[in-house]
Amino acid sequence: MPLTDLTRDECFDYRSEAVAPADFDAFWSGTLAPDPATGPVFTPVDCGLSQVRVQDVTFAGYGGAPVRGWLRLPAGPPRLRGCVVEFLGYGRGRGLAHENLLWASAGYAHLVMDTRGQGWSAAAGGTGDEGPSGTGPVPGFLTRGVESPGTHYYRRLYTDAVRCVEAARSHPEVDADRVVVTGHSQGGGISLAVSGLVPGLAGVLPDVPFLCDIRRGAERAALAPYTEIADYLQLHRDRAGSVFETLAYFDGVHFAARATAPALFSIALMDPVCPPSTCFGAYHRYAGSKQVEVYGFNGHEGGGEHHRARQLDWVRERIG
Repeated sequence: MPLTDLTRDECFDYRSEAVAPADFDAFWSGTLAPDPATGPVFTPVDCGLSQVRVQDVTFAGYGGAPVRGWLRLPAGPPRLRGCVVEFLGYGRGRGLAHENLLWASAGYAHLVMDTRGQGWSAAAGGTGDEGPSGTGPVPGFLTRGVESPGTHYYRRLYTDAVRCVEAARSHPEVDADRVVVTGHSQGGGISLAVSGLVPGLAGVLPDVPFLCDIRRGAERAALAPYTEIADYLQLHRDRAGSVFETLAYFDGVHFAARATAPALFSIALMDPVCPPSTCFGAYHRYAGSKQVEVYGFNGHEGGGEHHRARQLDWVRERIG
């Protein structure tokens, strides 16, 4: 994939023009104000692993709806440890109990959140989405409930993510002060949302984050999911203003501006899914201390296992 967006130097100079809605903070404080009616449930699962313990997790997400996850812990006697909470890429579900063992193998608790309504790509999910979809949304999630921020899909999903961090912090083996959030693509965008909504995080690891500088993404991305917005507006030619007004409530640029935890971003310059300038839009607005690894000849896969090694070092420095 050749360069289709800005060059490296131009990305470092670029600043997003996205403006947060005047009631952005009030919208999110109101959304998150109701406390979950029930606490999370952690159920041990025997999946044949000898060095990692797995627990099936259910917690109350948006509107009290049950959200699933896997918690993986190193084998051995229970003790207090740091935790990595991971959010998943577009279309992915939590998968199987024995998958994704990197962080537990490194000695951390690792909570993977299922993604409501998703789970058709690469890994299956088990969490439904009963929220409103509005009329005529393009298949996918960017235009689901786009008639207003109150009905939009990502209001529900971001709330789930905040509750997931709360669930992790409630576990007896998790040190609530040593929680890091991470994710690739959609998961990176969710981790940025959490960075602006949850105080006291120990770190944020957004990889090639989706859902940042959303209007620019809709105008620049060559491949889905941003193209869902363009497809919708090709038909609903008179709705561009209202669509982008709704999506502004879910833009990672605005959450990044409210973040306080240290962050390590990864961005790929040949990414046709999340144009690098959109990721830099969030990076430059990020209010906490920050670093970025730029992968000049990679697409949406980003830094892959090379970046995992960088993350392991970064997390070790911050939560042991």
